[in-house]
Parts: sequence; C-alpha cells; structure tokens
Amino acid sequence: MRTESESGEQNGKERGRSLHRLRTLFLATLYLSTFTFGGGYVIVSLLKNKFVDELHWIDDDEMLDLVAIAQSSPGAIAVNGAIVVGYKIAGMPGVLAAVLGAVIPPFVILTVVSAFYNAFKSNCVVQSLLTGMKSGVSAVIISVVYDMGAGIVKDRNWIRIAVMIIAFILNYYLNVNVVYIIIATALLGAAVTVASEKRNKDTGGSVSAEREQNEGISAGRDVKKDISAGRKQNGGIPAGSGETSDGQGGRT
Repeated sequence: MRTESESGEQNGKERGRSLHRLRTLFLATLYLSTFTFGGGYVIVSLLKNKFVDELHWIDDDEMLDLVAIAQSSPGAIAVNGAIVVGYKIAGMPGVLAAVLGAVIPPFVILTVVSAFYNAFKSNCVVQSLLTGMKSGVSAVIISVVYDMGAGIVKDRNWIRIAVMIIAFILNYYLNVNVVYIIIATALLGAAVTVASEKRNKDTGGSVSAEREQNEGISAGRDVKKDISAGRKQNGGIPAGSGETSDGQGGRT
C-alpha cells in the first residue's frame, strides 16, 4: 500500500510539473506575442531570453538549432519558433500551448486594426508610435544576433565562423536568397560531420592496431625474460638439451 501511495504521489508531482510547464509556456508565448513588434526574429530572440537565459529550459546550442529549423521550415518564423520550442519543452502538448499563445494576440489585434484601418492609416500619433517601435525592434534584433554570434566565436570553430561571415556577405551584399544559403550550409554541415566521423573511425582503427602491436612486442619481451630466467636456474644450460652436469661427469 505504501508503494502504491508513493507511486501515486510521484505521478501527481510529475503531472503538476507538466501542467506548470504548459501554463508557463502558454503565458510566456502569449505575453511575448502580444507585446512584440517587428516580425518573427524579434519573438524568437525574446523566446531565447525567456527559455534560455531566464528559465534555463534550453541551452544556447539547442536554441541555435531550433532557430535554424524554424527559419528553414515553411510558414511564419514566429509560429515555427513557437512550435519547435514548445515541442522541445513539453512535446505535442507544448506545441499546442505555444502555438495558441503565439497566434491569439496577432489574430485579435489584426481583427481590430482591420476594422479601423482607415483611421489608423492617417493618424499621425499611430505613425509616430510605429516609427519609434522600429528603433526598438532594431536594437532587439542586434542584441540577439550578437549573443548568438558570440557563442559561435567563443567555441573557436573556424569553419562555423567562416560560414557565418560568408553567409552574411552573400545575403546582405550580394542579395543571395536566404533559402539557398540555408540549403548550402546544411549540405556543408552534413559533409563536415560525415568527414569528421570517418576521420574518427580511421584514427580509432590505427590507434587500436598500434596498441595491439605494442602489446605483441611487450609479450615477446616477457617470453624472452622467462627464457633467460629459466637458463639461469638451469646453470646456463639450455632447456631440452638432455644433458646435465652429472651425466657429463659419468662419461668422463
């Protein structure tokens, strides 16, 4: 009975912990989506601040991977970001909670704005607010780019640093479509990973062969030592000669 009660308490704690995560996920995405202006990259950066820096539910490398998945998937990056973050934190229930939290605010706001669009379009106060928001949004995007780029630089992986710089040049200066850049970097990452695994296997095989060779040399040395010790014990006469000192004396 005690085991069953302890199991029930454990299940209750797990259920409560899961509900707490879902509630936190929904409220966080709802709040961020309500007060975020400037596009999906802004909400992704705020998701990082919430779930990486504040709650520590996701680490920096995982967040970079999630952002890459959200950006390379079809659809709005804000919704894609909410989907991958929600799935990482709480599975499919987390996806539903995060998507609802991210979609409800813009749905309601756009419905209201569309009803009064003509009034907002010519209102100088609204235009001034939007102009001010652009400056704040630019600062937020620069901040998240710096944080993510600093993590790559700290690792001192020169391949990743070079890819980051080249991707920026291709997109900003040469106007290369970001889809092509993502596909190229994904293929490059796959090639580097395969080459690294193959190199590790080859290195492991050569190390094991060298180890076996060294073990064989050590074993040969041990055998020689045993033979030398046996000769000393037999008075310097090789084992198996069939002669002893007594036998030699008899023939003499």
